[in-house]
Amino acid sequence: MNITFEAPDKVNGLMTITLEKDDYQGEVDKTLKDYRKRANIPGFRPGQAPMGMIKRQYGTAVKMDVVNKVLGEKLYEYIRENKIQMLGEPLANAGQEPQDLEHADTLTFKFDIAVAPEFEAKLSDKDKVDYYHIKVDDKLVDQQVEMYQNRAGQYEKVEAYDAEQRDMLKGDLREVDGTVEVADAVLMPQYIKVEDQKKLFDGAKLGDIITWNPRKAYPESDVEVSSLMKIEKDDVKNHEGDFTFQITEISRFTKAEVNQQLFDQAFGEGQVKDEKEFRQKISDMISKQFESDSDYKFLLDVRAYVEKKVGKLEFPEELLKRVMKQNNKDRKDVEEYVEKNFEASIKELAWHLMKEQLVAAQGIKVEDDDLKAVAKEAARAQFAQYGMSNVPEEYLDNYAQEMLKKRENVDGLVDRAVDVKLTAALKGVVKLDEKDITMEDFQKLLQEK
Repeated sequence: MNITFEAPDKVNGLMTITLEKDDYQGEVDKTLKDYRKRANIPGFRPGQAPMGMIKRQYGTAVKMDVVNKVLGEKLYEYIRENKIQMLGEPLANAGQEPQDLEHADTLTFKFDIAVAPEFEAKLSDKDKVDYYHIKVDDKLVDQQVEMYQNRAGQYEKVEAYDAEQRDMLKGDLREVDGTVEVADAVLMPQYIKVEDQKKLFDGAKLGDIITWNPRKAYPESDVEVSSLMKIEKDDVKNHEGDFTFQITEISRFTKAEVNQQLFDQAFGEGQVKDEKEFRQKISDMISKQFESDSDYKFLLDVRAYVEKKVGKLEFPEELLKRVMKQNNKDRKDVEEYVEKNFEASIKELAWHLMKEQLVAAQGIKVEDDDLKAVAKEAARAQFAQYGMSNVPEEYLDNYAQEMLKKRENVDGLVDRAVDVKLTAALKGVVKLDEKDITMEDFQKLLQEK
């Protein structure tokens, strides 16, 4: 066997593998003997068919399988031993000559190899990267307090409608000159788009009958009108006249009071004893969330800094386009897809290679405990979306374990764990240019490209 590798421009590699008969024939003979033992050929007892017949029937196919297996093993072995950083999969070279697998003993195969560019991504305390501390002000705490109040609030029955209170009306809707009738229709006048229609409900009381025009009230929303009238959207045009609405119930949403009941509901019984502790608990919770946001922004800034420091990398673009087409060969629009997404793909590939060096330099390895930790944080964030901030640790552990059982979740959690550990490590490597910032200004920074 002979293997040669050429990469004159450092990124486009050509690997040539020449196999001699001794490299594969032993495995071919062994496989054919196994075939003979299992072969069920008419006229011969099992395992007694002539080897010549077995070779004629299966010889070429077996030889092809064995040669492919040997090629794959030796190719990757060579790449591993010679520390060649291959991108994607090897592709058959355009100059590959047909091989006579049936008769030839010496077989030569050529492969195009995309090689990662050589560069160095290093960071030290001489490198300065921004790190933003998001300020938790009273406004943010007030908003969170109100969110808890709204979540724990409830509707109460009242006698008169007040537009300022965003009251909800229930009543009987009837078409004045038509057939549409809806019992217990629900209406929130504050959402009516046209002002003169909205004002018709001002000061309304239980039992009042309001004459109004739904089509005029919602001129741009046939969906809203059809939902109110319980008719098909296409039928709205046939009901553009006036309707009456007799009020049978007025409900007013009342926010929960800031008291012990709200504290217990938000953070668990007895965890908070007064409003001061409640606001401090909320402030701490927001600060923890902001720390994650700050770390996320920091890693984005590290990426931009490293990309600028390393500079533009040269890739074997034509070869990588072939790899990308091969990976998406089942798409009908593969040519258009590759052209549209190639530049972004190369940008992500470049950062992936840079990040690999940063991770290696910091000796970062993801352990089972790291995966469990990020899965648990993902679970905590998911529960928080539903307003559940005091989920017992046992539930979080169980939820995280279920996440880790699904293969489709694991890769994303590994990436997240790497990012968490890399961020923590780099905060201790580079010089942090620390800055205080409001949440509004921080969000604007994230929106900048």
